[in-house]
Amino acid sequence: MCRIQSLILMLFVFSISVVGRYSEENQIKETLKGKRHLTKTEMSMENNGYVDVLTLDKSLKVSLMYTRPDNFTGRVLYDDLTRAYLHPLAAGAVVKAQKRLQELRPDLSLKIYDAARPMSIQKKMWDVVKNTGHSFYVSNPANGGGLHNYGLAVDITLCRLDGDTIPMGTKVDNMTYMSHIDKEEMLLRQKKISMEAYNNRLLLREVMRYAGFKPLKTEWWHFNLRSRAQAKKYFKVIK
Repeated sequence: MCRIQSLILMLFVFSISVVGRYSEENQIKETLKGKRHLTKTEMSMENNGYVDVLTLDKSLKVSLMYTRPDNFTGRVLYDDLTRAYLHPLAAGAVVKAQKRLQELRPDLSLKIYDAARPMSIQKKMWDVVKNTGHSFYVSNPANGGGLHNYGLAVDITLCRLDGDTIPMGTKVDNMTYMSHIDKEEMLLRQKKISMEAYNNRLLLREVMRYAGFKPLKTEWWHFNLRSRAQAKKYFKVIK
């Protein structure tokens, strides 16, 4: 009888210990989550499985251009989104590209200007360019939007380790032929972009392609991990 009581007591103590450790781990996770001060949109991103890329690789640089008015719309579009979220596949691919860049140029880093984008923001962007000569630069939400709206595209550049950007020929979001990658050799001959900027664009494409991304012809900074057809068939739109 005493042996049975002893066994029961041991099981009770063990269960209390396990529950205690579990509760402590949960408390630590919640505390860390709280310290990150996630906004409503960011909480929604995480609850839907999107990944904050900096949680995978802190050496990456992030400066979301739509958190500031110095973008093609002239206004702030992300009022509660300051983190670069991506689908886990795309987030992992960006980390792979960063590691490749560090192998080739340890003095440089990737810098993310835009990542996963809610369709509600896509509509605001479209309203700025529809019925203009720049409409082909922005995916029409009525047609399903673009790869940003699935967390499968990233707007990205190269920068120094302190975050300062290096010459790329134009600023990100430049809606002219100067941003077109199929015009670069002509631009170089005409001295409209420097050899340094030309080589930097080539390096950016090299590391992004190494990780599985495909460049967009009209925007040197934009890279897709999947096609639109694949996104519509296998992935969910970010509302």
